[in-house]
Amino acid sequence: MHFEVTVDIDAAPETVWNLLKDVERWPDMTASMSSVDLLDTPLAEGSRARVRQPGMPAAVWTVTAFTENENFTWRSRSPGVTTTGGHEVRPGPSGGTTVRLTLDQTGPLAPLIALLLGSRTRRYVTMEANGLKTAAEPS
Repeated sequence: MHFEVTVDIDAAPETVWNLLKDVERWPDMTASMSSVDLLDTPLAEGSRARVRQPGMPAAVWTVTAFTENENFTWRSRSPGVTTTGGHEVRPGPSGGTTVRLTLDQTGPLAPLIALLLGSRTRRYVTMEANGLKTAAEPS
């Protein structure tokens, strides 16, 4: 399964990046997260975080790529499926910031997981993008 959502945010890329990389604050920005505990600080390649989401098993995510002020990718493995999440921040075409969030699931059980949890997963990624937008934009 591959899912991607892009959102334009009326805020500086630095502002958006600082919110995005503060993963422990994500539950304050979206109801799709119950808790995020950063197990290794700071967030960087090799860091791990335990993520709890409503209706989903807790998962430990490991950062596999990290470029300050631009993007990070993390991966979670469970029996039969590997889930990879991408987070990219770039200057928007007419000012502000464009954020792209991606989620990919691979492995022998990925089709079954997509069937069982695909709609919830897509809804959660969209909620995360919208929560970031709300948190970043001035009131």
